[in-house]
Amino acid sequence: MQNAAFAANGVDAVYELRPIESSEIESFFAEARSPEFLGFGVTAPYKQLAMRHLDVIEPGASAIGAVNNGVRQDDGALIGFNTDASGFLSAVEAMGKSAAGRPAVVVGAGGAARAVVWALLDAGAESVFVSNRTIERARDLAESLSSHGEIVPGPLTGPEMARAMGSASIAVNATTVGMTTDGLAFDVRPLGEDALVFDLVYVPPDTPLVRAATARGLAVCNGLEMLIRQGEIAFERWTGIGSTADIMRDALYEWDPQLRPEEN
Repeated sequence: MQNAAFAANGVDAVYELRPIESSEIESFFAEARSPEFLGFGVTAPYKQLAMRHLDVIEPGASAIGAVNNGVRQDDGALIGFNTDASGFLSAVEAMGKSAAGRPAVVVGAGGAARAVVWALLDAGAESVFVSNRTIERARDLAESLSSHGEIVPGPLTGPEMARAMGSASIAVNATTVGMTTDGLAFDVRPLGEDALVFDLVYVPPDTPLVRAATARGLAVCNGLEMLIRQGEIAFERWTGIGSTADIMRDALYEWDPQLRPEEN
């Protein structure tokens, strides 16, 4: 999708995969300081380790505790930022929804969950209920981000979770349930009629959670739009060119037609 955006805008650049070992990280970032680089993306498991090799970490990425993109300055300095949070919020806004002033629920306590919780609080969510199979991890997340707003850790099931879901404006699956395992990350039945269900999983695009939310008539979004929106944000930081979401979306549909909603 990044290469499609480069081609459509006449930018003489290429986005390429660079698999590296942990021992090669330092040499990679030394190379990324050269004029041939506009910037870079980082995926698991290096989103935290990469922070040690950058000159500037933007506040959002610092608060989240992870960098997933960076941009090279003219002097070779590298600035790390996080587009997961802003990409998530952009996808929520594209659904005509807002996190402001209402509680939210996030299931999961990993890196993606951290970005989503931070994004929700930054967008003005009244509170975020973080539900996780291992409650200790939910508590650790809540403690580490507590300065940004009210975060309540809790279990995956039971009355506490049902109450949180009943008042939530947005409920997010930030686990791999639906991708690596079958089943529902959470029960959609307690949600109000105006709630948005957001499943970060996008392969497959039609997860059990997406199907359950759709059957209830709820607004629903999978992780593909978040992928596109965060990619659009990174592209603009590298090139100064915005509004590439449609180009990126079409490129993904061409790459895998099953990702297109109307074909599922």
